[in-house]
Amino acid sequence: MILAWMSPALFHGVWRLVLAQGATAALWSVVLRQPYWWFPIHLLFLPIAIAMLTLQLPSWLYLSVVLLLALVFWGTVKGDVPLFLSSNAVADAVAAIVEREHAGVFADLGAGVGSVAAPLAQQPAVKVDAWERAPLPWLITAWRCRKLPNAAVKRASFWDCKLARYDVVFAFLSPAVMAELGEKVRREMRPGSLFISSSFPVPAWQPESVVRIEDRRGTKLYCYRICNFSLPTGE
Repeated sequence: MILAWMSPALFHGVWRLVLAQGATAALWSVVLRQPYWWFPIHLLFLPIAIAMLTLQLPSWLYLSVVLLLALVFWGTVKGDVPLFLSSNAVADAVAAIVEREHAGVFADLGAGVGSVAAPLAQQPAVKVDAWERAPLPWLITAWRCRKLPNAAVKRASFWDCKLARYDVVFAFLSPAVMAELGEKVRREMRPGSLFISSSFPVPAWQPESVVRIEDRRGTKLYCYRICNFSLPTGE
């Protein structure tokens, strides 16, 4: 292992037990069918903690990491979701849908670093609102859109966004919020408008179409047409 070569002292005594504990916790996360992202957390948390203590890193470094994480994941403590980045292929597919819909106003809920909003705003025919609460992603998106007069980058929660004015709404969020977001979409979006959810479907809703993207994740875009007062549901 690379760490063993860089610092053999880390692997004396208790270190093997630490590695065994991490591996055991990770395997139990599989047995208990926890979400996939828990596997690396269980596997690496204790080994990394012990390694950092052994390396005697300066205390200011820990504070810097905490501050950086707070700037990136600020909204998660208030009900928003962690930062997920969309691929260029997703941005291209969303742009094609917006063009096909002849959409004049578009919203990106939880815009992150502007992976979708910034490229789309380069099309002057559509007005783009990017909603992002976390300070650092918001700042990056604002910088990327600084010369695009048809883009508005709003540092606010997407839960505060009024959806009635938008022709197309895009979100790449989390399974944990899709049911609640679906209710918000149903209440607020106009009949005939389109809601696009990247990767995570709305529970019990039948999409009008599913666009499969050829990117590293094999992303799927679930496209929901807003109907009068209701949406089609699956079985």
